[in-house]
Amino acid sequence: MTTLEAPEPRPLRRDAERNRQRILAAAVEVFADRGLAATLDDVAHHAGLGVGTVYRRFADKDALVEALFEERIRDLVGLAETACAATDPWAGFVGYLEAASARMATDRGLREAVLTPRHGQVGVTLARAELGPRVERLTARCRDAGVLRPDVAGTDVATLLHAVQAAADIGGAASPQHWRRTLGLLLDGLTPARTTHHPLPGAPLSDDELHEALSPRRRAGGR
Repeated sequence: MTTLEAPEPRPLRRDAERNRQRILAAAVEVFADRGLAATLDDVAHHAGLGVGTVYRRFADKDALVEALFEERIRDLVGLAETACAATDPWAGFVGYLEAASARMATDRGLREAVLTPRHGQVGVTLARAELGPRVERLTARCRDAGVLRPDVAGTDVATLLHAVQAAADIGGAASPQHWRRTLGLLLDGLTPARTTHHPLPGAPLSDDELHEALSPRRRAGGR
């Protein structure tokens, strides 16, 4: 008599990785649509999984945000690096602003992770340590080439990116390309086409001042 062997159990590691990818895919859509105010319950529901499964893969929303947006922010870093290597400094500068703005305009979660980080440290760490210096280098190349106003700093460019994303919010679904108009207006204001410029009021923010201005504590009113 032949003894039937019991079927091998499904490998838990493979199931765990499958669930992790399912959670990340759902989080991409949920955060892109609702921003980082969406909850782990929202992500679990969208993924068709129990919230307990989500918590087994990610201890809290900060952990999920870090896992999800590190790659996307590194993509922005890559864009800035490519722009810095462009033969034409102005073309590289404009290309970076357009590409970065387009990515953030269509992904609310990415926009918040980069510009107003409240969850996790990936946005703060990467944006400050890797993205910020590249934007400063890109800005300096344009200043040195005489194609950018001599008084524009990298932190001014970071502030302009905020303004462009505010335009994306204003345009909303009714005018999803509205941010492009705002970017075009800002780019015109950055060029040194005039023989003279009115001095910009005040000084550009330092890197520390920009970091402090965008910190969750500051934006929450110091609570």
